[in-house]
Amino acid sequence: MTAIHHDRETRPDRRALVAGSVGNLIEWYEFGVYGYFATIIAARFFTPEGGSEIEGLVKTYASFALAFFFRPVGAALFGRLGDRIGRRPVLVLVITLMTVATTLIGVLPTYAQAGALAPWLLTFLRVLQGLSAGGEFGGAVSVMTEFAPPGRRGLYGSLQSFTVALGLLAGAGVAALLATVLAEEQLGAWGWRLPFLLTLPLGLGALWLRLRLDETPAFEAERSRETPPRREVARAIALGAGRIMGWAAAGYTFLVVLPSYLQNSLGATFQQALVATVLANLGFAVTIVPAGLLSDRLGRRAVMLTGAVLVVVLAVPLLNLLQAPGVSNTVKDVAVLGAGAVVGLMAGPGPAMLSEMFPTRVRCTGLGLAYALSNAVFSGCAGIVITETIERTGSVDIPAYYAAGACAVSAVALLSGRRVRVTNAAEERAG
Repeated sequence: MTAIHHDRETRPDRRALVAGSVGNLIEWYEFGVYGYFATIIAARFFTPEGGSEIEGLVKTYASFALAFFFRPVGAALFGRLGDRIGRRPVLVLVITLMTVATTLIGVLPTYAQAGALAPWLLTFLRVLQGLSAGGEFGGAVSVMTEFAPPGRRGLYGSLQSFTVALGLLAGAGVAALLATVLAEEQLGAWGWRLPFLLTLPLGLGALWLRLRLDETPAFEAERSRETPPRREVARAIALGAGRIMGWAAAGYTFLVVLPSYLQNSLGATFQQALVATVLANLGFAVTIVPAGLLSDRLGRRAVMLTGAVLVVVLAVPLLNLLQAPGVSNTVKDVAVLGAGAVVGLMAGPGPAMLSEMFPTRVRCTGLGLAYALSNAVFSGCAGIVITETIERTGSVDIPAYYAAGACAVSAVALLSGRRVRVTNAAEERAG
């Protein structure tokens, strides 16, 4: 009897973990694929005959950035819905929108087929992806942390970041597989479409899981409460965005932008760049859950601060290792693995930290906006800022300066402000 009762209690928690995290996996799989195939997409959509490759790559990253700048819009729109009508219907809506938009990218006509219309169609679908991704994080993290047992919010929140790593790894793995089994001409002609089309069955599976999801008890209990003052919420959003900007910048620099950087700045082959990216994302995945668990014991900020400081100290030496011709490939592989692992120290506790900064009545909106604003500026712009700055200055150390600078600001934000305190009586203090 006790075992049956226990199973009934834990089953909603497990469903929440799976349903909440699966959308993040698909979202970051798609964003990773777009980054990994950036050079091919640039040639097919943004480089008309006679155009330069660098110009096409910059335009590709501009489209990449545009999707990120629509994330705050999606976070505000879907976050408000999630705080008013519930987390479940919003999660169903955003996964549907993301699946449709991503699948359609796989069937778009290229510049050679549709002329100037092609990049506009791609950009429109990227906007839809940005809107859905903006609503995804706030809803998913709210569900996962609100279902978390006492003292386990760091662990539950870290699983959201872990599925981000799985999504990036899946994207890199699919890209590496296609680059291995297909000739370069086949990959450029039609092979690049396959990873986007794969989103359709993945998205339908995620939709089925979310349709079976229960609403969170915390939302039901707090539905009738008044919302806190807007000024207080705005301050928390700004502080939260500052605390995770290092995670955003370093994460995209080391985990997504790295392939194009290695190809265009260091002369690596497509396969070599993807192997390095897989290793970086593997290191990222390995440390996320332990970091979340550790934050349940030591506090969120202590673990995240360690990661931010390590990036500040190690970013330049890491890039110097990758640039050095006399260093063995094994040493370089260990370096990129370590770079990903350091980012995981920030990503593990990050979702729980943001969740604890906002009461239930504004949690979807608040944590979604903090995350979306930080990612819009420091993730979405990473590719275009790094590529343009390297082109103008000739310095191949720009990615290290970018990641280290953002992490330095995050370290200051993590040290500032009062101790994070949950404002709902029904939820335990876990800051």
